[in-house]
Amino acid sequence: MQTPPTELLDRLRHHQQHHVLYGWEQLDSSQRAELIQHLLKINLVELEELYRQVLKSKVTLPEDIEPVPISAPQFSTEEKARGEDALRQGEVAVLLVAGGQATRLKTPEPKGMFPVGAVSGATLYQIHAEKVLALSRRYRTPLLFLIMTSPATDAATRAYFEENNYFGLSREQVRFFQQGTMPAVSVQTGQLLLETPGKLLLSPNGHGGALTALAESGLLGELADRGVKHLFYFQVDNPLVKIADPGFLGRHIATGSEASSKVVAKTDPAEKVGVLVASRGRCSIIEYSLLPAELAEAREASGALRFRAGSPAIHVFRLDYLDRVTQIAADSLPYRPAFKEVEHFDPQRGEMVKPAGQPNAVKFERFIFDALPHAERWLVVETSRAEEFAPIKNATGPDSPETARAAMIALHAQWLAQAGIDTRGHPVEISPLLALDAEELTEKILTQTVPIETALSGPQMLR
Repeated sequence: MQTPPTELLDRLRHHQQHHVLYGWEQLDSSQRAELIQHLLKINLVELEELYRQVLKSKVTLPEDIEPVPISAPQFSTEEKARGEDALRQGEVAVLLVAGGQATRLKTPEPKGMFPVGAVSGATLYQIHAEKVLALSRRYRTPLLFLIMTSPATDAATRAYFEENNYFGLSREQVRFFQQGTMPAVSVQTGQLLLETPGKLLLSPNGHGGALTALAESGLLGELADRGVKHLFYFQVDNPLVKIADPGFLGRHIATGSEASSKVVAKTDPAEKVGVLVASRGRCSIIEYSLLPAELAEAREASGALRFRAGSPAIHVFRLDYLDRVTQIAADSLPYRPAFKEVEHFDPQRGEMVKPAGQPNAVKFERFIFDALPHAERWLVVETSRAEEFAPIKNATGPDSPETARAAMIALHAQWLAQAGIDTRGHPVEISPLLALDAEELTEKILTQTVPIETALSGPQMLR
């Protein structure tokens, strides 16, 4: 019978992790090979140190924290033209981060497959893909659409795009790649958790894993070979994001920024978004849970929060900057603990264990914003929350499908109002393939491309 390598057995025993071999005799040869492969990749020394840091609960914040300078959300004609030129020249690619599991939404499917269209029921994936298609048509250049999945979302995501003919995009335009994984450990003991006998409980290594995954997949080099100079980054759960916003791109390019970020103004100190701060001339993001109360609640003389630059996770990165940061990512991007309730197999009891209403597992993740301090030239631009930030995090309450749909209806009703159309309170939804913004919609209505009366008689999906 096949046995684990002696060196691996010794390492497991030394680190008190040999329980992961429970049920070895019952595993078939492929299961044994897969388990060994995963175990050989794990740095048990690093994992032990990460767990020790969890026990210490030590938080290290940037030094000499100050509010970041925030530039105005209105873009000049020159900035918009510069961004549009970059899009026409094929110098921009789009990266969608879609590796997380929709556990809080209580759905087994990837979050990108969640229906959110206020009238159409379109999924997040469809809305994002149609925005990329609309941009490609507008600038007559196929915008490369990169989608970072994880082992948990990859197969379903690929199949979904295939079944829907890539939502009008060409197959060559859509490129999938997987982020890495990290093993989950017990909160109480630091021991590796098992999903089932012979199978480790692995989780995506965070959106910071995009850096190493881009390089390891070969996509970073391919982008450079294609002449791409800038990468627009966003996360799957925000249906309002202005993908590859030309004005934002233009200001990013004009200022020579290596890493540019949009922010929304926080009005509530307790809002659960990271906050951009300046530290010794560099830009950083502090998670909402780590920002000290005295800073979170500090206010300007005007009454506005002093540290109000909330992050909607919308960035533009220069490709040469990403290439530089990728070279040092393994050493410079820290793993951060995330405490989760996870069902797992307990070798001691020989059965599956469900969490009892409190976190029982620690997952370790890297975050893309930990790359920001490496940028020598950076830019922070304010954006309107109503126009660009309606995340879907929870099944109900704040940041839920209900609030996202309401935000979409309100935004599209505002676009129609600017074009002189009163929706009379009816829910409306405007397809990205019809218009990406109020200006484009107004132009099409004025030229009678869209009949005015379509928005007046009830819930309408304008395509």
